[in-house]
Amino acid sequence: MSKPALLSLHQALRKSFQSLENNQRIWRSALSECSPLIESLGNLVEQSRALSNVQLSNTPLRDFPDLEERLRFKLLQATDTVLFKLNEKMSSLQSVRDSISNQVSAVLQLYEQNSDSLDLITVTERSATAPSVSDMLGWLQDAERHYRQQFLRRKTLLQTLRADDLSLMEAAPKRWKSMESPSAEARITDTLCKVSFFVAAQ
Repeated sequence: MSKPALLSLHQALRKSFQSLENNQRIWRSALSECSPLIESLGNLVEQSRALSNVQLSNTPLRDFPDLEERLRFKLLQATDTVLFKLNEKMSSLQSVRDSISNQVSAVLQLYEQNSDSLDLITVTERSATAPSVSDMLGWLQDAERHYRQQFLRRKTLLQTLRADDLSLMEAAPKRWKSMESPSAEARITDTLCKVSFFVAAQ
């Protein structure tokens, strides 16, 4: 067993878990900023439907012949603005996904490079303050997979939305909410707890 190989792997794992903790914070913050935007999409759909259901020509507003057209244009503009802001938030989620993916692949690469000098006992050994290398690699891969899938699902949903397709827009808030995965997020928080002593022991 090569001690320098294990030490450098431990350093890389610490760095990855610190990055995971920071990125989890950024992810949660970006998602919480998306919530009101997604909700406002639903509100704009309601307003569009209400406008379609009212015969303006039968109301005192008939004196403004192009009013309906102007209101509809304003609603489309507002919807486009919300979609634009949501796509901006997606770039924050994408940078989290990329950062975690890069960290995890760097650690796995380091492990592969040193696998000849790391025997099974070394890789599976755990202590009171440090989980085993194999456990930690597994946890990082689970977290990476979670954020990759979450990002992809949300991006795919946003790509299907169009300001002129009311039924898709109406379903968007519910579909977005259904993508939440509190159990996976809780597992990542639990993982960060399990490695806290290991990360602090630099």
